[in-house]
Amino acid sequence: MDYKQTVDYLYSLLPAFHRIGKAAYKDNLDNTIDLNHYFGHPHLNYKTIHVAGTNGKGSVSHMLSSVLQEAGYCTGLYTSPHLKDFRERIRINGEMIPENEVIAFVDKHRTIIGNVKPSFFELTVAMALDYFARKNVDIAVIETGLGGRLDSTNIITPVISVITNVGHDHMGLLGDTLQKIAVEKAGIIKENIPVVIGESGLETRDVFIEKARDTGSSVFFADEEFRCEIQDNPTGEGGWKFTVENMHNNEKVSGYTALGGDYQSKNIQTVFCVCRQFENDLNITQKTILEGIRNVIKNTGLMGRWQILKRNPLIICDTGHNYEGLQYTMRQIDRIPARRVHMVLGFVADKDLSIIFPLLPPDATYYFTKASMPRSLDEKILKENARSFGLDGNSYPTVAEALYEATLNAADNDLIYIGGSTFIVAEVI
Repeated sequence: MDYKQTVDYLYSLLPAFHRIGKAAYKDNLDNTIDLNHYFGHPHLNYKTIHVAGTNGKGSVSHMLSSVLQEAGYCTGLYTSPHLKDFRERIRINGEMIPENEVIAFVDKHRTIIGNVKPSFFELTVAMALDYFARKNVDIAVIETGLGGRLDSTNIITPVISVITNVGHDHMGLLGDTLQKIAVEKAGIIKENIPVVIGESGLETRDVFIEKARDTGSSVFFADEEFRCEIQDNPTGEGGWKFTVENMHNNEKVSGYTALGGDYQSKNIQTVFCVCRQFENDLNITQKTILEGIRNVIKNTGLMGRWQILKRNPLIICDTGHNYEGLQYTMRQIDRIPARRVHMVLGFVADKDLSIIFPLLPPDATYYFTKASMPRSLDEKILKENARSFGLDGNSYPTVAEALYEATLNAADNDLIYIGGSTFIVAEVI
């Protein structure tokens, strides 16, 4: 098989959450444990950092990887989902796993795949952990897919665990309250392994403190250790300057990030807090942290975070897709001095839109669409549902048609925002 045939084989043979949703979710680690045993526990050959959270875990994972690269380490990075190419999920020093590695892995291990029948995500995790071991990485940053306790990545014992935050997402699988979701994410906290929590939410703080007490783990809340302020620059001209203050000694340091989005302030706080925990063991300096944050796009290939695709008109896409994430992006949109706002939006069918629609600008022009995948909400249904919240616009069967129409209607001083779903963004990048 060639590369395309191999990836098609993986999708057709194995259930994938990002394509079919809940039906692909496993409520146990049996398959993962079987695969881990088969591959000889490859994650024991290198250090790992484990990152979970509702929002920001991708950005934090990429920034941590970039910092480690700047420190001179051969660094693996496993994230999900991908935007354009399956290989984005598995990188070493920013370089995607080669196509021939993916082909060879599937071909060589077809028997175990047939016997275990893992999900798409379970097999992808196994591929990543095995690849990192064979390429002798020094350390790997491993992002959870969904939740934490039952996530396929949760077989590793990291040098530090990171939970960025807890928000309203995947509630049908993880729990119908923030406390229940926090319990699932706290499942990545291991015995005597320190954990950094990005945001000390009132409803979830005690969950993490109790879990850390049970495991004998030191727990640090990043927003109580550091405060990051990003210079107000919503259109991204010249990038974003930030200042981080150490809350204990009031020491301040300034840096630059090419990542847009107000929400990155919380992610930067988290990165500083995480790096402080192992700065001596891994020789991480303040300069290394700042360079890692500054060069994250160049070092790791991160895409889709308040990404500016074009100017005149200004076209921005963002992968924020739940209540907490969209709160930030909508506030940021409101600050942009655009004559008119055009919203190209699509969502997955299992998303609770009743809490999303009130966040969206009522005076914008809407282009409702859907991504080309089974989980997508039909654009006509989306249009009708949005109308009941006072959001008016037309529906388009493809993202390309919606964006074309928005571009046709937009003046040079207008804003076109593309989002709602990661998969909508994937089709325009």
